[in-house]
Amino acid sequence: MTLVLPPVIGHRGAAAIAPENTLAAIRAAAAGGVAMVEVDAKLTADGVAILLHDDDLDRTTDGSGPAAARTAEEFARLDAGSWFAPQFAGEPVPTLDAALALVVELGLAINIEIKPCPGRDVETAKIVLATARAAWPGGLAPPLVSSFSLECLEVAAQLAADWPRGYLIWDRPADWRAVADRLGAASLHVSPDRTSAADMAQYLADGRPVAAYTINDAAAAAALWQAGVAAVFSDDPASLLPR
Repeated sequence: MTLVLPPVIGHRGAAAIAPENTLAAIRAAAAGGVAMVEVDAKLTADGVAILLHDDDLDRTTDGSGPAAARTAEEFARLDAGSWFAPQFAGEPVPTLDAALALVVELGLAINIEIKPCPGRDVETAKIVLATARAAWPGGLAPPLVSSFSLECLEVAAQLAADWPRGYLIWDRPADWRAVADRLGAASLHVSPDRTSAADMAQYLADGRPVAAYTINDAAAAAALWQAGVAAVFSDDPASLLPR
């Protein structure tokens, strides 16, 4: 499927402006004029899809320990904002349902990165996709689903074949093009810091849109666009948008 990406995508909402992967961060991205946000989705102990990047709670909440050990009820009591700034005290860890409802309300597109805790790849992909499918209005362009986990992308190819898939690459595998073809990847998501000029040229020549993460410098973004990169993920997306 042909995928058209906006040039700037809000990373974890707008992670430089508000606490990442929260409703506040999504609102901040929208207020800055962004058209699309990216969020990370994983599961609670009892199988509810929530927004959280890390496998542990310590960095972005007032909790500690593994995220996979906490139930949805326990997550609802966590503070995901105080660590970032006092004005965000009490900001909750949102459910994926709540995040999607807000994205629809704000008229944004979304990239859902499936971010499973260790050993929960297939389970996480199935629940995240089912949650998103139930919540997303049928008349809108579907979410872009991405992951570093090939297992998650394989589940997405089976259960949401009509939704675009983004293949997240850290270090370039020798067989990356064969993997992308097998997964039916609509886009390649790569880190310029871990990508040589020769590898980037190969990605760009492949024909799929290339999205670069995580870019917070306007000159770096401009150079990537000039080279042919379709989109950049940014913690401060408004700072990269045309004035």
